[in-house]
Amino acid sequence: MKRKLLFLFLTASLLLSGCGSRSEMKDGFYTAEMSDYSFGWKEYVCIMVKSGKIVSVEFNAKDPSGYIKAWDNNYMKNMLPVSGTYPNEYTRYYASELIEQQADIKVDALSGATNSGNNFAKLSAAVIKQATKGDSQTVIVESEAEE
Repeated sequence: MKRKLLFLFLTASLLLSGCGSRSEMKDGFYTAEMSDYSFGWKEYVCIMVKSGKIVSVEFNAKDPSGYIKAWDNNYMKNMLPVSGTYPNEYTRYYASELIEQQADIKVDALSGATNSGNNFAKLSAAVIKQATKGDSQTVIVESEAEE
């Protein structure tokens, strides 16, 4: 009987501790943004964590006045024929991938939005790290130098 109780106790302890898995994210809102503007836009990711899971993601870019890239219809009209995608489409795609995968994000970059996909991966890693620590300060992610 004592062995069964010990076994149950150890099993419950392992399940509650997550068997040594990654630290759980703390509930709250977390934001990361690129350090510099690229072609007039600064990309950012904001997540909401509830019950240790990412339940909401906003990935977008803003200009110096705060105008959101996905709202720019002229930008969309110019980008779509050239790239085959546009900000309102690829930002939603990347955000949904983060909600689905939760962490260690491995997103296939959409053709025409490769740079944004690379930035999204960096920004996501930064906000997940902040969420794990429970640190709600905005994280600045170093932008790569433009050529």
